[in-house]
Amino acid sequence: MQEMTINGQVYQLNFGMGFLREINKKVSAPVDGAPGATQNVGLRFYTLRLIDGDVEALVDVLDTANKGQNPRLTRTALDAFVDDVDTDIDEVFDEVMGFLQTANSTKKAVLSIQEMVEKQRQKQNQNQ
Repeated sequence: MQEMTINGQVYQLNFGMGFLREINKKVSAPVDGAPGATQNVGLRFYTLRLIDGDVEALVDVLDTANKGQNPRLTRTALDAFVDDVDTDIDEVFDEVMGFLQTANSTKKAVLSIQEMVEKQRQKQNQNQ
C-alpha cells in the first residue's frame, strides 16, 4: 500500500492485483494468430502513456489505484490537483512510476516496458 498527499489529504493507493485487473480491463488488443480473441493490455498501455507524460493517463492510474480505499479520491479532486500551479507534476509522474516499478504485481511488466522504450530511444538516436 502506498500513500500520496493530494490537495492536503493523504490517500491510500494500492498497486496490487486488484489494480492490475482493473487497469488491464481498460484496454484490450487482438491476439495474433487467434481470430476473435483479445487480451487485456491496460497496464502496458498506461505505462507507455505515463512514460510519454500523459496527464490524463496519470489521473486514470491514480483513480484506479485508489479504488476501494477510504478516503476515496474523486475525479474533481484529481483534476484540481493536476491543475494546481503548486503541484510538481513531474514529481507526481516519478512517484507513480516508482510505485509501479516496486509493486509485485506490476514491476516486471513496467520494467520490461521501460527497457523496451529505452532501447527504441537509443536506436532512434543512432539513426539520426
